[in-house]
Amino acid sequence: MSNTLPNCPKCDSEYVYQDQSLLICPECSYEWDPIEIAAEETITVKDANGALLSDGDKVTVVKDLKIKASSQVIKIGTKALVRRVMDKKDHELDCKVDGVGEMMVTAKFVKKA
Repeated sequence: MSNTLPNCPKCDSEYVYQDQSLLICPECSYEWDPIEIAAEETITVKDANGALLSDGDKVTVVKDLKIKASSQVIKIGTKALVRRVMDKKDHELDCKVDGVGEMMVTAKFVKKA
């Protein structure tokens, strides 16, 4: 029989069982609601105008950005495609920037196109 329940988020035990709406780990006694965990894991990243960004969005750079360890600059108005939204403090967007290539960009320097 295959276990379709997720592993315990605290100890990664595979012996999780369900009791009504809660999931319980018998090894570390951790109890959690899988619906609440899924809601907490949703990453919300907003652009310069406050619009929510998600994977696949097209964005435009709102100010000139210097590229670290390079003399190259991403000019204002440059378009980019958000490949992935990530949960990082400084560079939340994994983008493909026109004319530059793949790079991480801070969400507050772009707006949704």
